[in-house]
Amino acid sequence: MIGMLKRHEIQVLRRAGHAQEDVARLAGVSEREVRRVEREAPVDHVDDALERERRGIGRPSKAEAYRDFVTRLLAEEPQLLSVELLRRARDSGYDGAKSAFYAMARTARPKEAAKPQVRFEGVAGEFSQHDFGQVDVSFLDGRKRRVHFFASRLKYSRWAEVTLVPNERAETLVRALVEHLAAFGGTPLVAVFDRPKTVALSWRRNGEVTEWNPTFAGAVLDLGLGVEVCWPYRPQEKGSVENLVGWVKGSFFKQRRFLDEEDMLRQLGEWHDEVNTRRPSRATGEVPAARMEAERSRLRPLRVGPEELALRFPVLVGPTGVVRHDDHPYSMPPEAIGIAGTLYLYRDRVRIVAGRHEAWHPRLTEPGAKSILPEHRAQAVAAVSGKRAKRYLKREHLLQLGGAAYQYLTEIVHRRPGAWVHDVDLLHELLQRHGEHALREALGRALDDEVYGAEYVGHFLGALPRAAAQQELPL
Repeated sequence: MIGMLKRHEIQVLRRAGHAQEDVARLAGVSEREVRRVEREAPVDHVDDALERERRGIGRPSKAEAYRDFVTRLLAEEPQLLSVELLRRARDSGYDGAKSAFYAMARTARPKEAAKPQVRFEGVAGEFSQHDFGQVDVSFLDGRKRRVHFFASRLKYSRWAEVTLVPNERAETLVRALVEHLAAFGGTPLVAVFDRPKTVALSWRRNGEVTEWNPTFAGAVLDLGLGVEVCWPYRPQEKGSVENLVGWVKGSFFKQRRFLDEEDMLRQLGEWHDEVNTRRPSRATGEVPAARMEAERSRLRPLRVGPEELALRFPVLVGPTGVVRHDDHPYSMPPEAIGIAGTLYLYRDRVRIVAGRHEAWHPRLTEPGAKSILPEHRAQAVAAVSGKRAKRYLKREHLLQLGGAAYQYLTEIVHRRPGAWVHDVDLLHELLQRHGEHALREALGRALDDEVYGAEYVGHFLGALPRAAAQQELPL
């Protein structure tokens, strides 16, 4: 079929007095087509598909014969899936292609009445938006890196905070969130999030959250922050949160070039100043700083600062008197063995409470690191009964130091079978006095020099225990 615009062209040329032969040449059609179009009514639309359907051009679809059948089914059950409609149509004799049937069923479904769009806006101090984002960055030195960031923005003033983060885990979200709230100067009534697993673990079809991420939920409780989670079928809400990420990408990452990571951080600081204090927001027409005074006066004081925020984790003190978190063991008094408790995870330290027992440790991040407090070691030795049990517990404490300790104790046991018990006692005393790191280094030096005995390790430590100084142990 000749397109409607082409038909209109032919009719215009003929009305202008051009001969049929000239019109055919100018329009690129045959003279027969020119005569046929000339006899038609004047063209009043340019919808080729509509005209093709009106004229009944093309092979009739097998699915069209079942339109009334589908319409009746949908009138009775409006939510019936297309796959079920197809199954019932095949039972009734339909033998055409499923793609043609689905296309027909889509047009047969009654269209829902359009609903007015509700804008997601807020008054001063009411809403803040938060979301993770990621972008691939190419540095000027040729390197490429995928960058993760966490973005927050106050809805009323449009004041924004963006932090580069190492990952999109729950702890990262919570710590970046509280830093941004501190930068805002307080807490709004409600924080709006997308639905990452760091926020919600499960939800109903209507969007109601049925299970919150416990790490996120505990922190929100401490902060006294109301939370709303966007539902994907409400674009006027979800789109607003997602546009925050798109805005950060478009106005910062895609507009600038970075020499390296340090330069990216420097430019991020410049960008914060620009978008918050100098550039008017497209949404409000005002510089965010101008509206921030009214916003900040409505924010509530921050209950917990970034350094004081502790994430809670349920724990159980194991049979060896340690609690494990992120594959790192933290010691507890032997009396706490078997007691359930809570681990409070700060940015740089750990607090464990189990019943009446409490312990503080530095937070561990290095693979394989552990924190065993000297007093817990001493309490464990005192708690076991019998000399043999105490001796082997001390040896176990030494073996837990790793490779150098294992090699050194192996040599002592075989080279000094009659004296290794005293060596273990003295090495354990050195461990308690100087700590794991110093003893590992001293054991390594003793292995290098091939000298075996607690007195040599004490010499390398520069603090020989009194008992070792009073006796000469044979090699």
